[in-house]
Amino acid sequence: MSIAILWSLCGYFLGAIPFAYLLGKLVAKQDIREVGDGNPGGTNMWKAGGWKIGLIAILLDIFKGYLPVALARYFGISGWSLIPVCLAPILGHATMPFLRFRGGKALGATGGVWVGILGLNAFLIYGATALLLGILAEHAWAAVLGVCLFLLWAIFVEGELWMVLFGVLNVLLIAWTHRHDLRWPPQVRRSLFHRLRRRTG
Repeated sequence: MSIAILWSLCGYFLGAIPFAYLLGKLVAKQDIREVGDGNPGGTNMWKAGGWKIGLIAILLDIFKGYLPVALARYFGISGWSLIPVCLAPILGHATMPFLRFRGGKALGATGGVWVGILGLNAFLIYGATALLLGILAEHAWAAVLGVCLFLLWAIFVEGELWMVLFGVLNVLLIAWTHRHDLRWPPQVRRSLFHRLRRRTG
């Protein structure tokens, strides 16, 4: 159990590193918290510096969720002891003490953690989440529903109780980081609605 705590601390520290913010300062010469929704994450780095550096930032956010989980599993941590290890990088990104505890929305770290748990199967859910992003106009609802897909996979495919509990906690965390945007109900993108009308009209 003490080893799991050690990996959790490492995961929190890694998750707390604001890679997108640092890339914004170094490459785009801009505080990405002044772009878009003010989130110090990969999406705003994309907006501030273009798709190439934005993609690097997103991959780094995914990597910092994946690495501590993958290493912990490699060194024998499993089952219930993995829950704090999985939560740590997500909490680190959501709180970011290096940015005075004004953290990000932790989607990249969340995805990385699930890749560490499920391996390549996680990318199937990534694809479904991308579909949700294309359908729903409100990104926050798509994000929460995307994490719910991971929870459903844990329940109906993996069937491991520790993973289900982590999935529930993960959904609650992502709902909390998106709480301000979840005040409005989800809406279908107007562009998609118009396309469907043209095809059926």
